[in-house]
Amino acid sequence: MSSAIHQETVRPAPVDFRRAMGRFCTGVTVIACGTDDSTDAMTANAMTSVSIDPLMLLVSIRTAGRLSGRLGIGCSFSVSVLSEAQEDLSALFARPDRPRGAEAFERLGSWRGPGGSALAAGALAAFECTVEAEYPGGDHTLFLGRVTAVHQGPAEARPLLYYRGGHPRLLDPLSLPAFDQPQEVETIHA
Repeated sequence: MSSAIHQETVRPAPVDFRRAMGRFCTGVTVIACGTDDSTDAMTANAMTSVSIDPLMLLVSIRTAGRLSGRLGIGCSFSVSVLSEAQEDLSALFARPDRPRGAEAFERLGSWRGPGGSALAAGALAAFECTVEAEYPGGDHTLFLGRVTAVHQGPAEARPLLYYRGGHPRLLDPLSLPAFDQPQEVETIHA
């Protein structure tokens, strides 16, 4: 007997869509724009790499949200990839009443990248970007960012994951091969 996925013939409800998407494990980021008194930031897991040449990434931000209104073609923003130790930062910037301005900058650790955007101190990695293009996507706007700077945090830190509404832990990420180390690749022929 097959263990095929049940096929639904009716239009899915938004709650069912959210529940199903929650089964896709992601990392957690804080997207920020501005610095010092003009800092605004939000927690997001909708970030992906797009291109190596040129370096580009994409973030998805709710169109009616306050951060979306601050971004446009040519604007600078940053994406900080959070570590397990930054779960409280994730919760803080996920709230509707999250801090902004100098308080947001301070809570992020008062770290400003060379491009001028606030970055989360202690992040696994951080990317500074300039908005290259934006696209409507339902109730979100997709911002394509050209990466202008890359910062790498502590190699021993563990990533903050998001899965089914919670933050599971990797058992031993340090036993995984490092991406930047040469690896033998087995070629499989059909």
